[in-house]
Amino acid sequence: MESSDFKKWRKVLGLSQKDAAQLLGLKRRMIQYYEKGERDGDKVKIPRSVRLACYAIAQGVEDYNGPNRKIHMLEKSDKTEKVLESV
Repeated sequence: MESSDFKKWRKVLGLSQKDAAQLLGLKRRMIQYYEKGERDGDKVKIPRSVRLACYAIAQGVEDYNGPNRKIHMLEKSDKTEKVLESV
């Protein structure tokens, strides 16, 4: 996932940087670094765990507590459906 893809993911879902950070369990500043693709002049790579979390959120998963437990799903909106088609 490139920085432009990360920003597109957030915008298509209609999330603010603050909301995206909260859903991903990150600081807002990290969202800014990922979208910019750099931090203090150094390239920033989006970790696999964050990329996978982005995918799960786009699929409507709010939380995962392990196997054999209920998966908490986000309420899907028209925006979410568009993300699933475009991501």
